[in-house]
Amino acid sequence: MPATLVILNAKIRPLFAAKGTTALALRDGRIAAMGGDADMRGEIGPDTQVIDAEGRELLPGFIESHLHLFMGGASLSMLNLGETFGFEATREAFLAFIAQNPADDLISGFATNYTIFGEDRRPNRHDLDRICADRPICLNSVDLHCAWANTRALELAGILQGADVGAGSEVVMGADGLATGELREFAAMQRVKSLSRLQGRDGMDQMGLDEVPEEHRAYDRALIAEAGAYCARHGITHAVNMDGTPYQASLMRELAQAGEMPVRVSLPLKLAQADGAEGVARIEQFGPEVPGWLSFGRIKLFMDGVYDTWTALTVSDYPDQPGFRSEPLIDPEIFKAICIEADRRGLQVATHAVGDGAVRASIDGYEAAALANGTRDARHRIEHIDTIAAEDLERLKPLGIIASMQPVHPPGSAGLPLEPTTSIMGRDRWAHAFPWRMIRDRDVPLAFGTDWPVSPLSPLYAIHCALTRRPWAEDMPDQRISLDACLAAYSIGGAYADFCETRRGALKPGYDADLVLIDGALEGLADSAEAASVYMTLCNGEITYEADRA
Repeated sequence: MPATLVILNAKIRPLFAAKGTTALALRDGRIAAMGGDADMRGEIGPDTQVIDAEGRELLPGFIESHLHLFMGGASLSMLNLGETFGFEATREAFLAFIAQNPADDLISGFATNYTIFGEDRRPNRHDLDRICADRPICLNSVDLHCAWANTRALELAGILQGADVGAGSEVVMGADGLATGELREFAAMQRVKSLSRLQGRDGMDQMGLDEVPEEHRAYDRALIAEAGAYCARHGITHAVNMDGTPYQASLMRELAQAGEMPVRVSLPLKLAQADGAEGVARIEQFGPEVPGWLSFGRIKLFMDGVYDTWTALTVSDYPDQPGFRSEPLIDPEIFKAICIEADRRGLQVATHAVGDGAVRASIDGYEAAALANGTRDARHRIEHIDTIAAEDLERLKPLGIIASMQPVHPPGSAGLPLEPTTSIMGRDRWAHAFPWRMIRDRDVPLAFGTDWPVSPLSPLYAIHCALTRRPWAEDMPDQRISLDACLAAYSIGGAYADFCETRRGALKPGYDADLVLIDGALEGLADSAEAASVYMTLCNGEITYEADRA
């Protein structure tokens, strides 16, 4: 039977195929055969689509191992402040955006640096009042763990006089007895997000929704579909979502069944301390998967926040706050109980852990699950690992833990300033901060992602950041890894982390025809982010993005 599609004249590196492989034949959404151009021409029939790669490099489709599709889709219509610094520049950007979006209920910016108004202070409601006093506006921080709102937004949200938003979150109060405008962590941020058209349905503190009018469902589906198309534009064919609810599961199932998602999605159930071990059963509310397109089988937990809000859980005191170490978002014993129950059910656990204390608590929980249930191929994940204690590095491999990391996150990369993060973190932690090489040298599986919309989605840009990262001081270790190691973390490693290594993440006959063609030279990413770009993306053997048609 002739191939459905044949790609000829491609460059394929030895990491992914035997020497001399320049062509692939696709059939029924899978790779049917591989070889030289002459061999694959024999697979061409009268109806076969033929693509001349013209020497472009062919890779497995990128597997984005940590992102937030719903939030990402929402961010595409927000004001991107990632490269904006200074009050006047921010004010001009906001006023122009407001003029273009007169009907928005809440004017939101995202990717806001903590130092947007200067290294010595953070934004406050008075700053934002000077930008716009009569309409609610909100700046979401670059890590999405903090936000700043103007007085009008705080009034409408009912939190100008403060509010109890539970442990781990905070409406920061000023000496005048009123909120400063800074909202730390999800529960506090959600109060203002509820003013938007989405009413916070995309928020990470949104634990579940029951009856949602079809008008809202249609709007939300469109945002997620737009996020899927944005993934395809960046060569992504498999996206591992990192916040999930039964509501999101229903929306994504409808999109997948209608053939309206150009990317495969893995969705977890997000749980918090209040859910306890019994909350694991809520994954049954997700309903059926869509084979090949939408999978479940995982829960997501947050052990801590981030350094910039002093909510990262640490094993020692914060250097600028002696005696203070933050508190875990989940009590360690409750966390262990959740891990044991999830593991007993055969579910994978993925835990957000930024501080070295959070990483240790996560490892302890996974170890407790193995002791309670017996050792199995669980592949429990730790998300981020911004810092880790030296002794805990040695505990990852024996427990089969996956390191899910983001090369765009280290301060000094991706346009992020070093401050305030590096000072809050403390120099004693720098040697084991974002330790990609140390983790890889210990043969711990490494999966790369971006945490989009926290950081830019492009895998190529992320790889550029990984290759160009520099130590924060001369006496610090170099944590960079090779180009091939980065590509593996975006393909082979990502597939292994999501239990699909026998179908995705490689170029082999029988594997899903998820592919990306690259313009330019990947080796050039060590010098310039512009050295390579996505020319074409195929998912399930279908073209989902082509640069000439964009």
